[in-house]
Order: sequence, then structure tokens, then C-alpha cells
Amino acid sequence: MAGYAPELIAALQAKANLLRVHSIRMTTRAGSGHPTTCMSAADLVAALFFYALRAEVANPRNPLNDRVIFSKGHAAPLLYAAWAEAGAFPVEHLDTLREFTSDLEGHPTPRFQWYGAATGSLGQGLSIATGMALSLRRDGLPAKVYCLMGDGETAEGAVWEAAAFACHYNLSNLIAIVDVNRQGQSQPTMLQHDLATYQRRWEAFGWQTAAIDGHDIAQILEALDAAQQAERPFVILARTLKGKGAPQVEDREGWHGKPLPPDLAEQAINALTPAPERIAQASSLQVQPPRTGDAPAYLSEVPQVSLPTYAIGAQVATREAYGDALTALGHADARIYALDGDVKNSTFSEKFLKAFPERFVECFIAEQQMVGAAVGVAECGKIPFASSFACFLTRAFDFIRMAAIGNANVKFCGSHAGVSIGEDGPSQMGLEDLAMFRAIPNSVVLYPSDATSTVKLVEQAARYYGIAYLRTTRPKTPVLYASDEAFPIGGCKILRESPDDVVTVVGAGVTLHEALKAYELLQQEGVAIRVVDLYSVKPLDAPTLVRCGQQTNGVIITVEDHYPEGGIGEAVAAAVNGYGIRVHALAVREIPRSGKPETLLEAYGISARAIVEAVRAIAQGTD
Repeated sequence: MAGYAPELIAALQAKANLLRVHSIRMTTRAGSGHPTTCMSAADLVAALFFYALRAEVANPRNPLNDRVIFSKGHAAPLLYAAWAEAGAFPVEHLDTLREFTSDLEGHPTPRFQWYGAATGSLGQGLSIATGMALSLRRDGLPAKVYCLMGDGETAEGAVWEAAAFACHYNLSNLIAIVDVNRQGQSQPTMLQHDLATYQRRWEAFGWQTAAIDGHDIAQILEALDAAQQAERPFVILARTLKGKGAPQVEDREGWHGKPLPPDLAEQAINALTPAPERIAQASSLQVQPPRTGDAPAYLSEVPQVSLPTYAIGAQVATREAYGDALTALGHADARIYALDGDVKNSTFSEKFLKAFPERFVECFIAEQQMVGAAVGVAECGKIPFASSFACFLTRAFDFIRMAAIGNANVKFCGSHAGVSIGEDGPSQMGLEDLAMFRAIPNSVVLYPSDATSTVKLVEQAARYYGIAYLRTTRPKTPVLYASDEAFPIGGCKILRESPDDVVTVVGAGVTLHEALKAYELLQQEGVAIRVVDLYSVKPLDAPTLVRCGQQTNGVIITVEDHYPEGGIGEAVAAAVNGYGIRVHALAVREIPRSGKPETLLEAYGISARAIVEAVRAIAQGTD
């Protein structure tokens, strides 16, 4: 074991106990929180911050800073205490923990400016850390990424998706620290203190490991030193005791998520508070400045983009136009990244790969990892587009939800939406994705119907800061719009309109083309309908929809290749509610079967014929 100065060991131990004291005091004052999980990791965090970490405390957005992610986000009081002790803000501010107006939330989010993501849904932090590490590596920056994890969360499969990804990309700048305190929320963890098994698992995924006593400062320092020299991702497996330092709760069940009552808190604080000379010694510890390097100069906003153009009437799948647009954006802005879940030849993000291999990230069949890595890439100043089949994005919903909580600037493309994909069957059909992304706060949901609107909306998504979702489809569809047409977020297009329109038909994607076919069929019968392209599903153009509904006998028919719950019909109904407009929703109302696209559109009541029948029924007053 390396020889470390006794003064350093003593100072770090004192700092760790100060972190424990802060964690106890602030959670007891708040009346809620997780002090015992902070106490188990306090020695690890003290050594991390005041020995290994390299960061400019006064400038949390310095790209040369090391990153720290607390995947065990319930240890947020420990995170805040460490930054307070580092001088980021006055220690007294810790007293605002969990107050409504405070940035010190129960689980950390970027409202706390020294933190780059929202964590607390366990099992996600390592994926986010891999995205950060990969982005830093590709930028040639020397910064490290540290991820503090709980042992209980290693039961999450996403942890091992991230572990495999980190090894595949040889992220030697990534250091995970697992706080093996053996206590879960409701009972002990599966492996408890079996460090040997943890070690075998991580080594099987290609990581370098160090199994240590997580309360022995010298062992922690030695492990951190080894991690700095690692040639592969490195994990420190630290045996700890939950509630360390407070004998009444130490290593005892039933104390997860419970603050110490005032009497126990006072006893623990009195026992843990270092002597004045030790506090002075601890105060001398500082976060080291960042390593030197040349940070890339990125644009602050998306510049003018030369987008591809398409001839009106040409048959082009919107998923292919997505690949064209992504590539065009890549030429204009070096911040554009593409992440894929082993479907790049179906989403056509492979076009971006061919043009910019250094900015393409293959995440393989691991959608949770893809989303987590995208969040990490975004934290490093990039604009990531994560692409997969729309249906497969649903398995990463919790990651997407947390990305929104963290105000992550991530774009998603879900291809192969709806029954229109045809013979592959319901397991491959995205029929819930609009509902999922509409439920995300501050999200934008875009649904182009042709190649021109697709490329314009990809650009709009890149310019929007936050979560944006683009829904693309498998079949080729005719180009409807000229290249000079604008598609602002929150708009729609009226493609057919007359004073004699009996109803308004609202479609998007493939169903817009069915609506246009229905328009032609009804014209032959002398019946006029208004056709609206709802390319922006969220936000949508409520004033235009209300006007159209009021001008067409108070009736709107929506047609969507999606289940009715949470889809276009419900979105339109909510927008026109209170204006005396009735919404008749055509949607996929049962679990579909395999079949040819045209057969399925017909079978599930979203074809041109189904629209015609709905219009006839409304005109005849039978609906």
C-alpha cells in the first residue's frame, strides 16, 4: 500500500465526518431524507472531492472539469455537503434542503448548478456517466467522470448495459464507485457484503476493479490512484456500513429514507464533530484545479442548414429523409451526434455514420443505455439524436422521463410507427409512442408526413432546447410540399379547404395520405372536406383547429396510426374543448395482426375508405 501522509489521512477523515454531520443535520431539520446512505459513502466522497477531483469550483460549466454523478441520487445531502465544503456556496445554505424554493432538492437535478443531470431513479447514473466519458474522450479532453452508485441498484439491468458499453468503448476515463453498504430499502441486498462476487461480475464485463474497506481512507486513496492510471473502465467496490458513525442506526434495517430524530441526531453530531484542530486541518483541503487542455469551440446555436430537397410527388420514406436531414445538420454543426440501437439501416441514421463516424455512437440493442448515454453527451454540450424503432423507445421511458426532469437537450426519432409497418406484426409497431412523449413535460412531438416536412422538422428539433420527438414511418409516401415551405413547431397545414366543407379531417404521417385519398373519393360524390396536416402534435395549433371545426359544422375527424389513448384524437379533443366542436377519432382500437400495410390500415379503420364512411355517417346524421 502506498504511503500517505498521516496529516492527509487525518484531514480527510475529519472532512468525511463533517460531511456526515451536515447530512444528519440538514435531513433532521428538513424532517425527511436519507442520512444513513450519506453516512456510508462519506469517506468515499471526502476522498473523491478533496484528493482526486479536478474542477474549477467557481465555474461549474468549465468543460475541463471532472464530472461527478451520484447514481444513488438519494444521497443528495452528501453531494450538497461536499460542494459546500468545497466552497461552492455557504454552508448555511444546506439548511434549505428540500424546501420548495431551494436548489437542494431531495434528489439532485441541474437546478443545482454543480450537477449535470437528474438522478434518483436508480440504475441510470452509470449510463449517463458513460455518455459524458465518451464525449470527453472524443473531444480529446483530459477530464475524468466519477459515478457513485449504490449496491442495491446493481440489480438493475441498465447498470450492466452501461458496464458493457463502457468496456466496448474502453472508457478508461470513467471511474465507478459502488457503496456496498448491504442495506436496501426494505431488506438487505442480494449479495450483501460479498465483494468477491461483485468483483467477478464487473471483471466479467471487462472492468478493472479494486475491492476495499470503504471506511479506510488509505485504501480509498490507493484505489483512486490506481483508477487514475487505469487502461480500462475502473470500479471501486467499497465495503461500507449504512449509518456509519451513529451506533444506534449503523448497519441496521429500517433506517432507509428516515432522518434521525433530534435526540439521536444530536448524539451523532456530538460524536462525529471533529476537534477544532482537525476541522482546521480539514479546511485546508481544496478541490484541485482542472487538468489543462484545449476545449473545442462549439457554436452557441444551430447555424443555417443546407437541407436536401425533394421533387413533389417523389416517393420517399420519412425515415430515409430523417437520415438525410441528420447528415445535413452534421455538416453545419459539430455538436450534432447520432446514437443508435442497432437499427441504423432501418432508421437511416447510417447515413450520418458514413459522413461522421467520429460523432456516431452505436449503443447496440440497449435502449436504456442509448438514452442515458445521450443525456451524458448532451451535458457535454452536444445535440444528440437517439434513433430506434418507436416501439423500442417505450422500454426506456423512465430514462426519457428523467432526462426531461434534468432538462436534457436530447432528440429522439422513433421509426416504424403504427400498423403501416405491415407484416412484422404488433411487437414491432409503435402504437403508444405519441402518448408516451406527449406525457413528457416541455416535450415537443413532431410527426411529418413527407420528406420535405421531415427534413424541416429535424432542423426544428435541433433548434429546440429540450426533449423533442420525431415520429417517422416505414412506407414510402409521396412528397407533398415544396422545399420552401416552412414548418414551425406548433403549426399545422391546411391542405384542402373550401366554404362547403362538411367536416375537418385531421391526419399526420400515413393517415394524412389516407385523408387526401378520401378527399378525392368524396369529391366524386360532391362532398367537400377540409384536410389538415397536424405535423406538430405537441404543441398543436389550437386556434386553427378551432376555426376549422367551427367552419365545418362543428365536427372534426382525427385519423391516427396509434392507439386512441393519448394520441392525436385526445390531443385535438383537448385543444377544442369548450368550443362546441365534436371530435370523432379513428384509431387502432385493438391489438393488431401481421399483414400487408394496406390490409392493416383497412382492418383497423384508419384507411381512406374508413374516413369516407365516417364522413358519410356524420353527413347523414347517423353518427
